[in-house]
Amino acid sequence: MSVATQDVKPIRFYRPNYHVKTPQMRSPEYVQMSTAAAITLGLIPGQMHRTACTHCLNLLVTYPEGCRANCAYCGLARHREEARDYADRNFIRVDWPAVRYDEVIERVKAGEDRGQFQRMCISMITHPNSDEDTFVLLEKWVREVPHIPVSILSNPTTMEKEDLIRLKAMGADIFTVALDAVTPEIFERTRGRGVDSPHKWQKYWQAIEWAAEVFGPEKFGAHLICGMGETEREILTVAQRIKDMGGHNHMFAFFPERGSLMEDWPPVDRAQWRRVQLARFIIDYAGGRIDDMQFDEAGRVVDFGLPEDELEALIRSGKPFRTSGCPGKDDEEVSACNRPYGDSSPTDIRSFPFALNRRDVEIVRRQMQGEDVGTY
Repeated sequence: MSVATQDVKPIRFYRPNYHVKTPQMRSPEYVQMSTAAAITLGLIPGQMHRTACTHCLNLLVTYPEGCRANCAYCGLARHREEARDYADRNFIRVDWPAVRYDEVIERVKAGEDRGQFQRMCISMITHPNSDEDTFVLLEKWVREVPHIPVSILSNPTTMEKEDLIRLKAMGADIFTVALDAVTPEIFERTRGRGVDSPHKWQKYWQAIEWAAEVFGPEKFGAHLICGMGETEREILTVAQRIKDMGGHNHMFAFFPERGSLMEDWPPVDRAQWRRVQLARFIIDYAGGRIDDMQFDEAGRVVDFGLPEDELEALIRSGKPFRTSGCPGKDDEEVSACNRPYGDSSPTDIRSFPFALNRRDVEIVRRQMQGEDVGTY
């Protein structure tokens, strides 16, 4: 059971027996998908708090032997091999049921009139077959469902520039890199040699540079996790660098993953997270720059570098505090990938998967001022 199911009663997740993992369930014939995507597709019954669906179909390549990396904060990490059934491992707080890929495509096509999905994302893992199977999944999707664009959440460790060129030529729309850790030291401690994992800081940045060249402006992005020991200045410096390269920043609030090496690490401080969300939005969409912002001696934002009326309008809109990710078709400032409750529970929402109402905005204001208040 995911953490979300334990936190609030209105959300109910079920895992029917046909989702039990077997050695035959491997990509490209099978994929795993987020619980929100499975509910939206009608593969499992359930309800999501204050949102009817997710607008991005998040898929994950899958193999019984699992991911070969060992990232300290991830539920799919290699050290969890004691969990005998790989499909039972949670990832970004929720279960990822395994489904036959053909069935996924059939259900998406059957629901085309409802326009549920604005985007599909293929998430790679560190596995010898991940690259080639991603090509197979992409080719079939572009052929069968050409009107829904595809994002690639890549695994730079196993990729070369030619792979990005091939993905672009095959029809991939956006290429993203889960940098996650925003300093070399934190990266090494959580993703590299410090946890006996193969990822390298330099290779991840090389992949981002390749993406900027191959996919071009507005067609690549980086995932950044707030709350793993970095300062606000450090994470926003990286966000500015990505923006200057022509990309977008997809922010995640650190929330301890059950069973991970960092399961006892505290969630990111609410006030810190809200300031970073607001500053990231200003950098990505409001024409602001980190050079115009001011920070205290601890690296916290004390001035966002905008006139007070412009800053107030942004806060009142609620957009900076929504989930950030690959854009949808209606509003480039609002992510199609709303990842319901991927980085917090519905009782203490960090990334809002829906438009904020007036009460939500007031709670966010109080959190930015340091008040210890959740959303419900």
